[in-house]
Amino acid sequence: MAEVKKQNWFKRTFGGIARYFRELRSELKKVVWPTPHQVLKNTLIVLACVAVVGVFIWVFDYVAGTGVSALIDVVKK
Repeated sequence: MAEVKKQNWFKRTFGGIARYFRELRSELKKVVWPTPHQVLKNTLIVLACVAVVGVFIWVFDYVAGTGVSALIDVVKK
């Protein structure tokens, strides 16, 4: 039986890295990149959602803090 010689470690490693970057390049060509207008619109939507959630958390924190303070005052008396 003839033995199949294993490739050199450097050839396997750097060949794999080179193949990775070739495949990466071909996949990036398939990407549909957003226009600057779409990026701006999506950014504004994200910022608005963050602001709404932030206000909701702030209001909840204020109400919960007030409720806990009132409960502590009732228990102390």
